[in-house]
Amino acid sequence: SLSTRNCLCKMNQLPPKSPLASPVSEGTNSRVEALDNLSMDSFWLEVENIKQSAETEQEECNLADVKTQEEGEAEAEWLQDAGLSDLLGDRASDNDNIVLLSTLTRTQAAAVQRRLDTYSRSRRRKNKHPVRDVRDIFGVVSSEETAAEKEEPSPDPLWHNLRTANAQRKTQDYSCTVRNPGKEEVFNMDVAYSEQAAVLLKGSFLSESRKSKDGNVLTKFKIPKGRLGVTRIGDLSAQDMKKIPTLALIELTALCDILGFELKRNKAAKLKTTEKRLFGVPLNTLLENDQKLLPNTKVPLLLQALLSCLEKRGLETEGILRVSGSQTRIKSLEQKLEREFYTGLFHWDEVHQNDVSGLLKRFIRELPAPLLTAEYLPAFAAVQNIPDLKQRLQALNLLILILPEPNRNTLKAILEFLSKVVARENNNKMNLWNVSTVMAPNLFMHKGLPNKIPEGKEKQLAEGAADVVRMMIHYQDLLWTVSSFLVAQVRKLNESNSKRYQFRDKRLKNLLRKIHADKDKVEKNQAEPSKIVKVHASLLLKDSLEVHLNNATRVADVLRQFQKNLCQNGWNIVNTVNLLKCNNSMDCTNLLLYEVGGNIGEHCLDPDTYLLDLYHINPHAEWIIKQNPSYPRMF
Repeated sequence: SLSTRNCLCKMNQLPPKSPLASPVSEGTNSRVEALDNLSMDSFWLEVENIKQSAETEQEECNLADVKTQEEGEAEAEWLQDAGLSDLLGDRASDNDNIVLLSTLTRTQAAAVQRRLDTYSRSRRRKNKHPVRDVRDIFGVVSSEETAAEKEEPSPDPLWHNLRTANAQRKTQDYSCTVRNPGKEEVFNMDVAYSEQAAVLLKGSFLSESRKSKDGNVLTKFKIPKGRLGVTRIGDLSAQDMKKIPTLALIELTALCDILGFELKRNKAAKLKTTEKRLFGVPLNTLLENDQKLLPNTKVPLLLQALLSCLEKRGLETEGILRVSGSQTRIKSLEQKLEREFYTGLFHWDEVHQNDVSGLLKRFIRELPAPLLTAEYLPAFAAVQNIPDLKQRLQALNLLILILPEPNRNTLKAILEFLSKVVARENNNKMNLWNVSTVMAPNLFMHKGLPNKIPEGKEKQLAEGAADVVRMMIHYQDLLWTVSSFLVAQVRKLNESNSKRYQFRDKRLKNLLRKIHADKDKVEKNQAEPSKIVKVHASLLLKDSLEVHLNNATRVADVLRQFQKNLCQNGWNIVNTVNLLKCNNSMDCTNLLLYEVGGNIGEHCLDPDTYLLDLYHINPHAEWIIKQNPSYPRMF
């Protein structure tokens, strides 16, 4: 990652750009060559500004140095984070969390098995308490293999083929920066990314490489809407979203295994407390304090104020974000905000816009832990090493789902603002690459995370970090989508919790066979051509709506039918005010349909969801119409 060479708060940065800087060695991520024509001056200028800011303060590091983990420690920590801590030691095998295994694809199961193998070997070498043999869970075909414990475990055929294909792949030129500039490509979210990668490698598929002459050109991707629609972050209940990070971690690990990249994670460190109230305060603490003033706050109020100020008066400012404000004024403003922000006495109109942008970047840098988290900052930085753009986006999508909710919401607010800056580039002279190079050091360099950068790699790492920021800005709508295969795994996880699969006497392959058999039963039930269901709107109406479903009935159709009945039948409306537009006509966009219960907690449905298909997948759910919480209220 683009952190510092030594733990300086002094921030031993990447050296400034020089005509003598070592070029990127041949064969290393040739995508960077496509960026050569894009200036990195803004990046190095920002690094210098950060350095000057840090040198004036001489603060101490907020995070402990990252220590090298012993063999097996990283695997044990991974299993815990993946929700599979029950496989460690000699704990009970039928604990509630074990049902997670029932949702795994073949590639995901292989990723778990490899980490269990490594963990088990390390425990045996240390002569610790016997651990559960991985064969008790996944099954190993031959007893002759037990003699090979001191060597690498025999991989399953899939893993062997993938590793062989990967070795061959590394000899190829994979400069797949832009495959079809200007042409829209399909971004499949129905099938697990690792399964897609496995199919490509198994078939020795080599996508045609094309080096982009214009580094600003980015491929357009479209998520094809299946019959169950698309699920965005925020559409699922908090209860179900808690299950997503563990599933995403397992899938990301499986994807990296297949692509031949190590998933690097730092060990989380304890944060030091601070007497400050705004800058240098953990996100969780900031939000806890803000929620006392404004319940349901999801993004720190200070950050909201900074972004709001910049949106009102800074979007048209030439060089906004790039042109540095006065370090002395910025420090003075920080101290003033600490005293006056919560009193409402701080006057934003009196602050120069370049100073506000300086405060924004300072807020990000001063967080005790990186916004992308100490654990996953190396993984975000390593995304640049994946040659294929689509697979880079797949990895980024999973990393964003893994982030804690406060970090993810804060990052989204910042990226939305950066998109607005780029949209005004004709006035502010800040295009996508300019914005990315300025923001990359603030996101990827952190004073508390030391990292020795290999000699000659500075330019490559800098351009790679800026490219990751560029992808997050440009593709944020795609990245903030919950893949259909993950939603399906959440449903299966909820079902498995109720069925309580017993793993003691089951091989994983038998378990997966049963899961697929259950899926076939569901598919047979889908032959039912129509169904009559009731849709409730208890907060709006005392009556329910009876809906006749067929293969063409979508969520949008039900909402229109609901709207029509409200207008024509004179139903008893509980709260008319919030359903009316200013001209007293009903507004269908003010309404949302939720799927509640069954194998899901609560799910806000895409208007293009086909309801008969959804009914077959979750026949025990209730469907409830609610007011859109983000819709402006008319009072």
